[in-house]
Amino acid sequence: MTRRARPAAWGAIAAAVAVVGLGIVFAGRFGTDPTIASSPLIGKPVPAVSMPDFDGNGTIDLAALEGDVVVVNFWASWCLACREEHPALVAAAEAYADFGVTFVGVNYQDRRDAAEAFLAELGRGGPNYRYGVDEDSTVAFAFGVLGLPETFFVDRDGIVVGKISGPTSYELLARTLDDVILGKAVESVRTGEVENR
Repeated sequence: MTRRARPAAWGAIAAAVAVVGLGIVFAGRFGTDPTIASSPLIGKPVPAVSMPDFDGNGTIDLAALEGDVVVVNFWASWCLACREEHPALVAAAEAYADFGVTFVGVNYQDRRDAAEAFLAELGRGGPNYRYGVDEDSTVAFAFGVLGLPETFFVDRDGIVVGKISGPTSYELLARTLDDVILGKAVESVRTGEVENR
């Protein structure tokens, strides 16, 4: 091989290695849900945010709920997936009312009349299901919300221990709540719907 051919050969080898490396990286991403984003909140204290109560009964301060297991769900009336998951959230709130579980539905970037119509049509949770209004998106910003719906789980010590991106089901809520109540690590779901620490 001539001296002039050597740099070209090394360049071809480097290009082949780069292509194989990129292929491995991209192949590793196939079969995963591209809508799932990691949350830097997992394993950290719930953001110290408060919001107006939807019904005008003061404010909801998430940090003040320490001692309860808290489910924080971001929703809006214009979100079709929120409509799909709402019955599961209401049913889970009812089923876990006696276990010290509080649900907080955070209405995000919505019109008041549309949100009221949504709740009137689909129903509300019981006394352990509170609704707040994220008037200036500060609560969503503090949680790093990327899209609706998103659901966060907070343990009794006020630590965010899990997140569901996208619509949830009763089964997924129940399984996750059981783990949080028993102090177990929140189990991951193969589809990537639940993110845990």
